[in-house]
Amino acid sequence: MESEFMKAYFKRSAARWRKDPRFSFKKKTQNFRLLLHALVIGLLVGLLGSAFRISLHYVEEFRKYIFAQAVTDGFISWVIPVLFTITAILISLWLVRKFAPETAGSGVHEIEGALDGIRAMRWKRVIPVKFIASLFSLGSGLLLGREGPTVQLGANVGKMIKDLTREATIEDNPLVSAGSAAGLACAFNAPFAGIIFVIEEMHEHFKFTFYSVAAIMIGAGSADFVVRALIGSDPVIQMTVFESPPLGTLWLFILLGVIFSGIGLLYNRGLLFFLNFFRGIQRIPLYVTGLIAALVIAITGIFYPELIGGGYDLIEELLKDSFFIYQLLLIFAARLFLSIFSYSTGAPGGIFAPIITLGLILGMIFGTVASHYYPGLIQQPGIFAVAGMAGIFAATVRAPLTGLVLAVEMTSNYELILPLIITTVSAAVFTTMMGNRPIYATLLKRTMEQSGK
Repeated sequence: MESEFMKAYFKRSAARWRKDPRFSFKKKTQNFRLLLHALVIGLLVGLLGSAFRISLHYVEEFRKYIFAQAVTDGFISWVIPVLFTITAILISLWLVRKFAPETAGSGVHEIEGALDGIRAMRWKRVIPVKFIASLFSLGSGLLLGREGPTVQLGANVGKMIKDLTREATIEDNPLVSAGSAAGLACAFNAPFAGIIFVIEEMHEHFKFTFYSVAAIMIGAGSADFVVRALIGSDPVIQMTVFESPPLGTLWLFILLGVIFSGIGLLYNRGLLFFLNFFRGIQRIPLYVTGLIAALVIAITGIFYPELIGGGYDLIEELLKDSFFIYQLLLIFAARLFLSIFSYSTGAPGGIFAPIITLGLILGMIFGTVASHYYPGLIQQPGIFAVAGMAGIFAATVRAPLTGLVLAVEMTSNYELILPLIITTVSAAVFTTMMGNRPIYATLLKRTMEQSGK
């Protein structure tokens, strides 16, 4: 009796399975194509991202060389780095304003708008303009990150594949999302952060299905594979791999998160202020804006080369040498202003790398002070530098999971997950209570208001 019942049950289930449109042959074929396209997108983004990182490396090495010559050869040799910076920034701004205004800044808010269907994605002009203009803007010494360009490039590669394969419009969302995840993965050798970023930061824009999540995983993983094969598998930031801190120190990470909640509010408000300021003087010719930005960056770079650029060289120097507290505070204040100033010019580039550098610096300051007052409790103050990277990201972008994963993948400090959870949650919660909105949501709203929509 029981056997007959089970046979009848499975027979009815099989019949329902065959009739269910979710399991039809057409639907299965569509899902297979989605995953195949995600793989193609990941491979293409990995190649494009690798080409961008390699090209940027040579541009930055050239900039470092001419700035180093200016320091050793005297006042006359200042002409070359100043002219280089002016030329690079002017070319970058001209390309953006003339051919693709949507490539200004990081472009992440543009992707979120595209996923919502309120911003168009014109990949034919965005891909070449974003690639070339970003090489000039980042190479000039502006405090911008490479992840903004690679994320927007990746998203537009996703849109390109959709258009070329003539997939249904509904496929825009997972293919663009897969490209975005791939772009962040190849910027930092951080595939998991790319996946989490799309799910967390773009949760209001990303359409969740089993296959869409699988698509972003395939895109991020395949892009990371290409980058590691072409560039290398080393963590982006080479530093000590710390052991998990004692449980008695965890309250300090709550305090650190509270501090970063205020820093996140300050950064976001400052960024919007300077964006509106530059927006207000857009009637001034392009070359005037570019000249002001170039002179600020060039003169700063000649006297203090560690204060310009994305921040990787500064991080390496900070981790290698000892600095006094007042030196770290001055570096933090200067880079805070210059990073906000750089993004506000409208040049293409991301904010991740600059704010992560700020988080590391302030975390080092906090750890040094904590070890002074609690010498028996704090054995490794550098732990707070890693926590600072995650904390400032959580406070500005308000994406604590992404900040946590990004800090871990960039430094290989997997033992610090618990203190990083505490720091990021504290930073995100308290900055939200202060009224601080996620920066990309604010930028998207600002863009829509300026476009009259």
